[in-house]
Amino acid sequence: MQRGLPEKKPIPNVKRVVLVSSAKGGVGKSTTAVNLALALNQQGQRVGILDADIFGPSLPKLMNLQNAPEVTEEGGRFQPLINYGVECMSMGFLVGDDAPIVWRGLMVMKAIQQLLYQIAWSPLDTLVIDMPPGTGDVQLSISQLVPIAGAVIITTPQELSLQDARRGIRMFQKVHIPIIGVVQNMSYFVCPNCHHESHVFGKSATAQMAEQMAIPLLAQIPLEAAICHGADEGVPVVTSHPDGPHAQVYHQLAQAVLQALDAAKIDS
Repeated sequence: MQRGLPEKKPIPNVKRVVLVSSAKGGVGKSTTAVNLALALNQQGQRVGILDADIFGPSLPKLMNLQNAPEVTEEGGRFQPLINYGVECMSMGFLVGDDAPIVWRGLMVMKAIQQLLYQIAWSPLDTLVIDMPPGTGDVQLSISQLVPIAGAVIITTPQELSLQDARRGIRMFQKVHIPIIGVVQNMSYFVCPNCHHESHVFGKSATAQMAEQMAIPLLAQIPLEAAICHGADEGVPVVTSHPDGPHAQVYHQLAQAVLQALDAAKIDS
């Protein structure tokens, strides 16, 4: 237990928790989190994914789920929805698609605690938590309430994105959350006609940051239409094209995450 902080409480039925964070919106964090969860599942892990973005939940769209979760008779906990073999929970299942959530901080914190501890997960090897943008109350609360196996940081090669990624890394280090590594999203674009590889947002900035901060660069994900279309249609590329080259990038990411956790013998 850290001095001055309450003892962390494990999530029932969850062996270990992995955070996927970017500290910035618009870098493909949620798409990466979903494809990572699906790749872990396809590699034999029992996986769940929790969408911790109260104000802008994206999991219902990404996983093509719209129904409201059922409530268990014993304990009054929410039953996660399931698609593609992965258990899912999001505030988006509890409100309408276009309904704004206009809450103050205390209500948000109460909702986060319910999402963490009032979900009837099946026994899971890994729960992936898709974190909201920023480095505020939600990030700190999750970091301080739950034992975390590690965090995966998502960025793009642009300096503005890398600046926020550095802030996110420093935040997790400050609250003693292990950094598994960094993922560079939108790394390059391959022309479908001439197959030329173009580094639209720059080439090596993320690798340089990772080296400077002594953090592994886990994967470089391309800027690819199939990944974007899969997200929009609720059929992630790991599911729609499981043997394709883009799905293999996420499988390599999943393998790198598992190897890092196993090497550190990290469990919740």
